[in-house]
Amino acid sequence: MSTPATRSRVNTRARLLEAAAQVFAEVGLDGASVEAVCERAFTRGAFYSNFESKDELFLMLAASVSEVRVNAVRTRVEELTAAGALVEGCDPIDLVQQIMELGGDDRLGVMLLSEIRIRALRDPKFGEAYLAQEREMVSSIARIVDDIVTAGLLRLRLPAETAARMLLIFWEGMTVRGAMAGQDDAQLRHSGGEELGRLVQLLIES
Repeated sequence: MSTPATRSRVNTRARLLEAAAQVFAEVGLDGASVEAVCERAFTRGAFYSNFESKDELFLMLAASVSEVRVNAVRTRVEELTAAGALVEGCDPIDLVQQIMELGGDDRLGVMLLSEIRIRALRDPKFGEAYLAQEREMVSSIARIVDDIVTAGLLRLRLPAETAARMLLIFWEGMTVRGAMAGQDDAQLRHSGGEELGRLVQLLIES
């Protein structure tokens, strides 16, 4: 059972993450100072009792964005499975679009993850932390893929972990390009899902 102190800490972290997302949307990663985030969250001394640095804060924000994305996909897959839509011979493009168009991706999330990758390229220590976080996300996606395969609904040409990594890299590349082209949130999910479906076609055994 959580204590009042634990609940307070969780709430403070949530406020700081929400404030960080707001500040990032306005000024980007480099311009998002700790002071600006604390002012927006209406909390000052609490920052360094929750995060060691701005880097840690934004890594956690990126993890939160990714978690929302994966949870939305997992929920949608469960719904489609229950409805009997995930069957052998189904149209992968249509299926993936149905899954991804209700996901948690948006332009802000694409921009955040893109800037964090640039930061990771410049700072080896930050890059190591980012890659560790990405490996966790790949594992989460692989579990979803493996559940589908285990249920006998689809058969893959590659191990679930390899397929998950390919899907993640491809999806992120497509959403970045869609954001560059000025697509809104719905368009990002639609076009990304369509292209991802074509990749899934190649990964599924006929």
